[in-house]
Amino acid sequence: MKRLLLIFGFILASCSYAFAQQQYTVDGETYSLKTEVDGTIELLWNTIGEDYRYFIKKGNDIAELKNTRNDNGYSEEYKDVLRLFTKDSPGDIDKTKLTLASLRNYFRNYNKRVDPAYNDSTESIALKLRLGPFAGISNAIFTDNPTNASLLVVGADLELIDEVKLRRHSVVLRFKQTFENSDYKYNASQFSLNYRFKFVKSSTVDVFVNGKFVAYTHSSRDDLPNQNFGMPGEPEFFSKSGGDLSAPATFGLGADIALGNGQLFITYNDIVGLGVDSNGEFPIDLTVGYKFGL
Repeated sequence: MKRLLLIFGFILASCSYAFAQQQYTVDGETYSLKTEVDGTIELLWNTIGEDYRYFIKKGNDIAELKNTRNDNGYSEEYKDVLRLFTKDSPGDIDKTKLTLASLRNYFRNYNKRVDPAYNDSTESIALKLRLGPFAGISNAIFTDNPTNASLLVVGADLELIDEVKLRRHSVVLRFKQTFENSDYKYNASQFSLNYRFKFVKSSTVDVFVNGKFVAYTHSSRDDLPNQNFGMPGEPEFFSKSGGDLSAPATFGLGADIALGNGQLFITYNDIVGLGVDSNGEFPIDLTVGYKFGL
């Protein structure tokens, strides 16, 4: 348990490296923006609502970079803004896309052209935390579940993401509580450290593989058959409880679906496991929740 808490503490401490945000007023609207590129021209950005918004700043002048859609396609207004702000050394604006990576390259190249002393070695990240409570069912295939009973589970995911360099990757600390029912007197509290790779990544839906690599589980069971039942004073069943730190290496699938200011997420957990024995039943471990930014 101490090892898991130390790992989680390290993850939380990493959040202190996230870029500080400042307030800027553009066309009468005030935005909290991150600085992606500093220099003669500055690239500012943030996710506002569900959209990525980009801004250029030069001296005291600031403007938004837009690419609105019309009947003929996209207007590409951002290219005209770039030409206005960088007319002394415009570079290859036509090949610049309205994405963070493409804009970052354009801004850095311009700054190097107009300022020989410019240093662009700083690498940027944009760490964020998302909290997602969930509920679902599980047949606890990694336990001795004699009737293959389905149990209620509730819990929460705390997800650490980087929206700049590692957008397809995230680390998740998951708490999961399993509750007994009349068919199976099994309860368990589990903290686990998970890694997610988002092999489908879009503005509306992410689909990912989830790998669980470290887990601490404290469980109790109240219906274990007593082999000595029938002897004087011996009960028919007895209880057992305890905790265990393990490296289960179990894998599942999931999806994040943009909804409102957060994401609806669905996970099919612990489909297969390496280094952990199952009871041979078909795995049923489904959870549904809603995550939001902290």
